[in-house]
Amino acid sequence: MEKKTLFDKIWDAHVVRSVPSGPDVFFIDKHFIHEVTSPVAFLNLEKRGVGVMYPARTIATPDHNVPTVDQDKTIKDKLSRMQVEKLRENCHKYGIELHDLGSDHHGIVHVIGPELGVTQPGMTIVCGDSHTSTHGAFGAIAFGIGTSEVEMVLATQCIMQSKAKKMRITVDGQLGNGVTSKDIILYIISKISAAGATGYFVEYAGSAIQSLSMEARMTICNMSIEMGARGGLIAPDETTFNYLKGKQYAPKGEAWDKAVAYWKTLKTDEGAVFDKEYHFDGNDIEPMITYGTNPGMGIKVKDRIPTTEGMEGSNKTTYLKSLDYMGFEPGEPIKGKKVDYVFVGSCTNGRIEDIRAVANFVKGKHKADNITAWIVPGSREVEKQAHEEGLVKILEDAGFELRQPGCSACLAMNDDKIPAGKYAVSTSNRNFEGRQGPGARTMLASPLTVAAVAVTGEIVDPREVF
Repeated sequence: MEKKTLFDKIWDAHVVRSVPSGPDVFFIDKHFIHEVTSPVAFLNLEKRGVGVMYPARTIATPDHNVPTVDQDKTIKDKLSRMQVEKLRENCHKYGIELHDLGSDHHGIVHVIGPELGVTQPGMTIVCGDSHTSTHGAFGAIAFGIGTSEVEMVLATQCIMQSKAKKMRITVDGQLGNGVTSKDIILYIISKISAAGATGYFVEYAGSAIQSLSMEARMTICNMSIEMGARGGLIAPDETTFNYLKGKQYAPKGEAWDKAVAYWKTLKTDEGAVFDKEYHFDGNDIEPMITYGTNPGMGIKVKDRIPTTEGMEGSNKTTYLKSLDYMGFEPGEPIKGKKVDYVFVGSCTNGRIEDIRAVANFVKGKHKADNITAWIVPGSREVEKQAHEEGLVKILEDAGFELRQPGCSACLAMNDDKIPAGKYAVSTSNRNFEGRQGPGARTMLASPLTVAAVAVTGEIVDPREVF
């Protein structure tokens, strides 16, 4: 028998038809939509007189540009208000499940899917958002699509897609104190670059990966796109099954037993071949932070910003341009740099474990006077848990501002913007120029590092503040 990777097994099971010398007609199990990339898709369906083929396979929530304060009031921004209203109209018209503002399960699409148990091993999942790769943590093929493809999936429940190449990244070894899954993925991206996995679907493996919780695994897979990958996935195991058991959309009774039996087959066969492989030692990973304008420009917090030695031509020019935007110099330490804002949230690190980590760190402490600290839960469920566990009081006593669920300052499509020229240390996924607001300077880090920065007011290794 042919030896197959996990990716092969799921992909091959969903190919409806292969086009000779072309893409596969690929079936999609679950489709998540939000207010930004869906309106035009629905408009085109209406123009063509085409309906939604399987409404029950699509789930909607507004998240990208919703305000994170006063969500019970009318949205002030006209475009945001129109997009959210249009999402409501379209969901009502086509019978699509909507988790609206104020509802019990409203939140960021890549947070509520797993919370509800919609995301399951062996599935194919798409959304008009690049960080759909988050769901791959469950052993699913999940990737972002464009608006025309959103329309295609709504109309046919299929997509035209060429099969990606396969990469395996193995991380073995014991992670040190203060090292999180965010540090793992920032470390990997710093090693292979922001384009190092372009054209590949990545499977993460190894003892360091297997030791992670589901929420930590979601952080890893979420940032697969930041090294150019089409998506990332992790083989399901008992950690996966325990997370899903009892969730609203998880199978129940005999159906659960049958599902788990199938899920246990979802692993790469011994001897299966990948197009490319990387191996990293978890013992070498330390708290990480980015210093430039793409997620591949990352270093250990204790290290210095790389010099231009060995760089030539356009590479050197681009590098210096990036540092100029950030206000940094080659070869200087990043530790000790003053910071203005910290942001804890996003589909990367806006889950309850992230908020617990920050609250545990800052308990009994207070943020530095020069810091504005925002905590934005990824969902209403996370917000509710934070209140029930007393985390909100700890954070507010420490000077943090807890906001309502949404994508918030991750991409600044709403009012949560970092002012021009200001520095933000953020748990989000992108540090492009202007990503968190025009002229904003973003450094990506783990929730623990962000908490340490909030308390000290400057870049610091969280292990030194413990």
